[in-house]
Amino acid sequence: MKKLVIIPTYNEKENIASITEAVFLLDQQFHVLIIDDGSPDGTASIVKSLFSKYPAQLFLEERKGKSGLGTAYIHGFRWALEKGYQFIFEMDADFSHNPADLQKLYEACTEGAGVAVGSRYVKNGAVENWPANRIMLSKGASLYTRIITWMPVMDPTAGFVCYRREVLEAINLSGIHFVGYAFQIEMKFAAWKLGFTIKEVPITFKDRKLGDSKMNKGIIKEGVFGVVKLRWQSLFKNYRSNVKNTYTVNFQQQEQDVVLEGK
Repeated sequence: MKKLVIIPTYNEKENIASITEAVFLLDQQFHVLIIDDGSPDGTASIVKSLFSKYPAQLFLEERKGKSGLGTAYIHGFRWALEKGYQFIFEMDADFSHNPADLQKLYEACTEGAGVAVGSRYVKNGAVENWPANRIMLSKGASLYTRIITWMPVMDPTAGFVCYRREVLEAINLSGIHFVGYAFQIEMKFAAWKLGFTIKEVPITFKDRKLGDSKMNKGIIKEGVFGVVKLRWQSLFKNYRSNVKNTYTVNFQQQEQDVVLEGK
């Protein structure tokens, strides 16, 4: 009950069995939670067929309809916190993220980082098999985000991430509304604004070989305007207090009050 890898899926029948098995073959005691958004290609059925092979290690949450990457991860974060996991990972199902790099993200968090990001754009990071226009779009989005938000993260749109439990507990997950690129940006922005250390770990990102990309114009548009919205809120509103999980704070305060009464 220590390390959980969350993998959101929609029509990933070509990849889901292989990526799941690749994580378990690491033999690093990772558990895997698949969040499937009603894939019509039978992705969830494939996951269920693996339950007997990986009992108490593999889990599935099925949702009705395609609700977006961000809401899938929020669902998974809440599930992980409820079950008591200490390190919670985000990873794509299509092998663009190398499962072997999970251990590097974990080590970064055990060495003091609140958030470890698998980064394409730090020293020794790389991208393989992407067309030049896709690389330019991604690098441009990262530069644009840094300029607007001032957040010191070279790859703010990265989706290969490890969070320490206390980071997710500190964030008001109900206040995270974006679903695509902007979701990844806002989660890092919220953690940074709450004072947690973000460490980038170099990875090689490889374009998917099987299945279809989920990128679309709506996700790009959300990223462009979402970054501006984040910056606006942080300038003219008390963003830190809005994004902070007041339930956790209140709970801790209640504990302190009980101790004081006892004295």
